[in-house]
Amino acid sequence: MAEQPDFGRFDVLLLDIEGTVCPISFVKDVLFPYALNVLPDFLAEQWDEPSFAGYRNAFPDDYRNDRSAFEAHVRDLVARDVKAPYLKALQGHLWTKGYESGVLKAPLFPDVPPFITNAHAAGKKIMIYSSGSVPAQKLLFAHTTAQPPDMSVVISDWFDTVNAGPKTDVASYTTILSHHPDISPARWIFLSDNLSEVDAARQSGMHSIPAVRPGNAPLPSHHPLSEFAVSEFTPASIAQAAAAIAAKTSA
Repeated sequence: MAEQPDFGRFDVLLLDIEGTVCPISFVKDVLFPYALNVLPDFLAEQWDEPSFAGYRNAFPDDYRNDRSAFEAHVRDLVARDVKAPYLKALQGHLWTKGYESGVLKAPLFPDVPPFITNAHAAGKKIMIYSSGSVPAQKLLFAHTTAQPPDMSVVISDWFDTVNAGPKTDVASYTTILSHHPDISPARWIFLSDNLSEVDAARQSGMHSIPAVRPGNAPLPSHHPLSEFAVSEFTPASIAQAAAAIAAKTSA
């Protein structure tokens, strides 16, 4: 029997998506433009449909009753990269057809599928926390470039800015922990390319490590955790970085 990989003390691996498990360019250059491209025809067909009412009514009053104003507001939010929950819900809805038709496939970094699969096989829980809506997260992981392409089956839980909160708020990570009270915060580790998110997670009691992945901007050299950033996801690299951070912060 093959030896199980050592994921150290951690029972839960909480993962960011954009810039952590898949390239930022997939979100910025593929997903966002796709949603904007299909938006006009979608609104023309669905504006008055009951199935669209929930998405439309989540928008501010100034936009929900005027189709042109609605579309302009969506384009403005995307241009400014505003992570409004009602926008994220709409984007996830717009991406559904693209994923299901095969036009959209999430290009996970090559080390991610074996990392997740091995962690799951070792009895670890894999959870996702992203600013994208939970339905959008599930679509992404169900339609990847991995083999097999559906990675969603090994994900234990999903969190976004609606059911957890903003990703740079400590309270959001406390909320996530409260969903699994049987697991000590010290048994969690969060991986993200955003140092503000890493800091917030650590303040909640979780362990957290910054990630530096292809296509990401360099991390600021003055941040005390930048030197421990991982560029490859393996059990050894995660365990070593976590141990090094713990040693430095306890010194």
